[in-house]
Parts: sequence; C-alpha cells; structure tokens
Amino acid sequence: MGTITFLLVLSFLVFFHELGHFLAARYFGVKVHVFSIGFGKKLYAKEYKGTLWQFALIPLGGYVKMKGQDDTKPGLVEEGNDSYNNKTPLQRIVILFAGPFANFILAAILYFVIALAGSNSLSPTIGNVQENSPAQKAGLEVGDVVVKINDKEIKTWDEIGAYIVSSQGALKFFVQRENKVLVKIINPHISDAQNIFKENIKKRMIGISPAPKIVTIYHNPLSALTYAWDKTIESSKMIFMGVQKLIQGIIPSSEVGGVISIGKVISDASQSSIVALLAITALISVNLGVLNLLPIPALDGGHIMFNLYEIITRRKPSDKVFMYLTLAGWMILASLMLLGIYNDINRIFLKGE
Repeated sequence: MGTITFLLVLSFLVFFHELGHFLAARYFGVKVHVFSIGFGKKLYAKEYKGTLWQFALIPLGGYVKMKGQDDTKPGLVEEGNDSYNNKTPLQRIVILFAGPFANFILAAILYFVIALAGSNSLSPTIGNVQENSPAQKAGLEVGDVVVKINDKEIKTWDEIGAYIVSSQGALKFFVQRENKVLVKIINPHISDAQNIFKENIKKRMIGISPAPKIVTIYHNPLSALTYAWDKTIESSKMIFMGVQKLIQGIIPSSEVGGVISIGKVISDASQSSIVALLAITALISVNLGVLNLLPIPALDGGHIMFNLYEIITRRKPSDKVFMYLTLAGWMILASLMLLGIYNDINRIFLKGE
C-alpha cells in the first residue's frame, strides 16, 4: 500500500509540474505533442486536442514535448508560430518557470487545506527548565503553558522561540499554571545553540524546552491564506539553504536522500494521517520546485540560464556548447540520483533505520 501511495503522490506532483509548462506553452500558442507522466514505454495513451496524453512505464518523472524543443537536438528548428524555438527568450523563460511555479502553487494549496483541516504543532507547554537559566530565575516551572508574551498571543511552541529571537530587552511572559495566569518578567541571554543544519550559532534564549504535547490549530479562510503563504516561503527558504549548505560541505553528502527515502517518508505519513500525508506532499512539491530552478543544464533552471544568456548577448549559445553543458547536467543529475540511492540503501537496509 505504501508503494502505491508513493507512486500516486509522485505522479500527482509530476502532473502539476508538467501542467504548469503545458498551460504556459499553450498560452503562448506553442503546440504540445506529448504530455507524459513517466518515462519509457507507453502504458496508456489518448490524444486530445492535438496532444498525446500518456502514462509511461517508469513513473519517476514526466515531460511535455513541445514543437521546436528537443534537448538531444539543440539545433532543431521547426517552422511556424506554434514552435517553441520561435518564441522570444522571455516567453520561453515563462514557459520554463511555469513548471516549478506550479509546484509552489500546489504546495500553497495543500498548506491552505491543512490549515482549514487543522494543523498540528507542539503545544506551548514547558517540558523542561534549565538550571540557572533566565526562565528558572523568573520562576517558570515544568507544566506551565505560555499563553502570551508581551502583546503577542501564543498558540504554538514555535511562536515562543520566534518571538524571543526577534525581540529585544526583557519580556513579559503570561503563563497558565493550573487555573491561574501568572506574569513573569524574563530577560533572555545570548547562548550557544545549533540551527537545523547543525551549525553552531548564538541566539537569545531563556532556557526552556517543550513538553511532548501536540495542539491542533484551526484557521479561518483568511488566516489559512496567511498560513499557506508563510509555510510555502518558509519551506522554500529551508530547501534553498539546504542546497547551499550541501554545496558548501556543511551538510555531508551522506545526508542526500533518494527515491527510496522519499517513498518511505510518504508511506509513513500515509499511515499516520491524511494531514501528515498532505504536509509531506506539500514539502516535496516545494522541493521539486526549488531543485528544478537550480542552474543545472537539463533542468528548467539551466534552460532559463541559456535564455538569459541569449537576452544579454543577443545570440543563442552554440549547439556544441549547449550539448556539452546538457550532457554535463545529465551526468550531475545521474550522479546525485545514484548517491541518493546508495545513501538510502546504506541508511535503511544496512543501518536498519
């Protein structure tokens, strides 16, 4: 069942990505010969309005085949106003960007649905108070629930940390203890910590950690839009930073995951709850959007760079350069895929995770 869920989720994400390319191409009058979910041999195909819609044997991606575009034939020229190669560089950039953009839109829609259905977060309940910390000196105790800091209403644990880090000076904490609301003045101190990439940093802290309690937050449509926007931006930034840290060597290559890890995560989420599955799907959708914008030839981002080059220099890159860079891009992608599969096998099967 987990494998079926993985394939359905992946096909769903690929469909939206390719739909973005398809709709932008049709908007500019480009003929689309094929809209494929998967690669390789056709399993099912049906022609509709001049486009062959198909499912293929290998369901790990997809593509739209437009008139006048073929990575294996960079010099391909197909006449007619409905040809991709006859569109302006800016129009081609819009067509290329539309795929990743569709992934961001899909993620925002999923986060919006999650917000309406009820998003799960850590409760703002204190599970531990460090010795000699500002929190202990102010009188906070295990089991206290933070309900407000200064004028900011607190509903989740993440809001506590975010407010402390972005604030200055002493803070007025309102905490619920049994049936009473107590007011505590706390002056955070600068302390050593680690970020999500395990880098050593310094930040304002008061010395508390959360209790293992979950709270479900329900949003109205207006606040759900804000939640969806914030989560999509937050996820995008996190993935962009993750790629940057990987390139810098801060994140080891052993952390790169492949299709096996993705399948396991989706399978685990599907067994947890529909909200968990939607959350993972949204995160993977953002991941696809970000990764496809990387300036690697053979990806949308690489093709966008080619068109930017054409806009700046007013000439296309030579067919030879285009082919060599595209082959290099495919080699990079193949290497990353093999690395991810190797890490998956090592992590899941050899280490028993």
